[in-house]
Amino acid sequence: MVQFSRELREAVLSGEITVSFRLWNRPQVKVGGRYRVAHGEIEVDAIELVPFITIDADDIRRAGENNIEALRQRAAHAGPIHDDTPVYRVEFHVVT
Repeated sequence: MVQFSRELREAVLSGEITVSFRLWNRPQVKVGGRYRVAHGEIEVDAIELVPFITIDADDIRRAGENNIEALRQRAAHAGPIHDDTPVYRVEFHVVT
């Protein structure tokens, strides 16, 4: 199961959210893997380690956030995120 905040789950399952940024020590998902999200399922299309500062406006929108600071705050539940902090960019789609 891949955890998403309660307020994001429906947007993930509707296909509105298609990317997530995770502060992990190592990948917790793999490309092609399918993972439960509430009452649905997603499949991971891509995963890469990127510096937080490289996240662009399109990915902020695709992650369901309004701005980079909102994304930083949501992703920081596992620890502080600075501009040079590496985060995993996980791209996915809903499995129907």
